[in-house]
Amino acid sequence: MADCLFCKIVAGEIPSTKVYEDEQCLAFADTNPQAPRHVLVVPKKHFTDIGDLGQDAEAAAGLVAGIGGLARQEGFTDYRTVFNTGAGVGQSVFHVHAHVLSGRPMGWPPG
Repeated sequence: MADCLFCKIVAGEIPSTKVYEDEQCLAFADTNPQAPRHVLVVPKKHFTDIGDLGQDAEAAAGLVAGIGGLARQEGFTDYRTVFNTGAGVGQSVFHVHAHVLSGRPMGWPPG
């Protein structure tokens, strides 16, 4: 999608701090980290949100595999993965992405 920030990052048109990449996805450091390690994992193909991604089993599996690959590469043993779907819950870029957070205790229930 021509005006999508994350599509531009995937295409290399906007710089990012790349952390992990494979055939299906790209992972890069979040510019507003909420944990010592906060990485965004995006599919290379544009999907608006997780519901949209769910229509493509191969791409969905690729994103989940990419999250696992990132975690193995970075040595994350405990991490939180978050998907926001819709502006009302905090999605600000409408290209599906997983927030992968690690490096600090994250209590439950969230406070």
